[in-house]
Amino acid sequence: MKTDFNISLARIIDEFSLETLYLPKSADEILISTSEINRPGLQLAGFFEYFDDCRIQILGISEITFIKNFDEETAKKRLDDYFYKKPSCVVVARSLDVDGIYVEAAKKYGVPLLRTKESTSEFSSGLIAFLNLHLAPRITRHGVLVEVYGEGILLLGESGVGKSETAIELVKRGHRLIADDAVEVRRVSSKSLVGSAPDNIRHFIELRGIGIINASRIFGVGAVKLTEKIDLVINMEHWDSNKTYDRMGLDDQHTEILGLNIPSITIPVKPGRNLAVIIEVAAMNSRQKKMGYNAAQDLLKRLGMQEEIGGDLETKAINPF
Repeated sequence: MKTDFNISLARIIDEFSLETLYLPKSADEILISTSEINRPGLQLAGFFEYFDDCRIQILGISEITFIKNFDEETAKKRLDDYFYKKPSCVVVARSLDVDGIYVEAAKKYGVPLLRTKESTSEFSSGLIAFLNLHLAPRITRHGVLVEVYGEGILLLGESGVGKSETAIELVKRGHRLIADDAVEVRRVSSKSLVGSAPDNIRHFIELRGIGIINASRIFGVGAVKLTEKIDLVINMEHWDSNKTYDRMGLDDQHTEILGLNIPSITIPVKPGRNLAVIIEVAAMNSRQKKMGYNAAQDLLKRLGMQEEIGGDLETKAINPF
């Protein structure tokens, strides 16, 4: 499936240390726009219906052996028909030796021909993960992304609410910063979002009254991370005495990002609240919920109450007498 984004073949070559057998032009000018790949067994057998020439093609030991079973004339015809479709790129796995007819066909139709030392399965899985990340749908959100006890926490809120200051406190407590101010969020699968910082502002934090600091320089490289999966969204807002905040945590809240519903909570901010500790507890509680334990439900069960009581449930649970 094509995406609105693309990546140069040069980056793929560098990432996987691919050997170049033939390039029709600079690898920087060759763009890949889909994360899907193909093993062209059917195409080498002559079936081209539904063939997607945008996909990177991978030739493993099965495909190479299949072609070797033919006489030279038939092998050339099979490869000529295949390369005629002009796939975006062909990669030979396992450092397999390929006859000159492969390079001839690649040159004839201007198809990049590369080779990797990895097995077909290893290269395919790594390539798909790499392409899913770099070609994923993405948006940029104003916020802060930190890793707390292995949980990716996206802090959202209006400017000045204290997101960056909270992130610094979390970093001092041993957690890691991924992005401040601008978080680039990518949908890498039907269930997962991954966040990172734009290259030009990575690991920089703005602290009002101090200015710009580099977290990796001040706190060390162990205090930062390049990317992190987003597990929980925390909406930080100034305390509103007229608003009723969730005190039980029975109702699951979600924030929609790129079509996915991410668990979320709202934390009111006012002087005297230790936000770093609260976020640490939120991260641990989030992990417990994913493992199947909900403290609020456990409390109601111990009190002999059910969720469907409704109405004054929260008050009854906190003041059971």
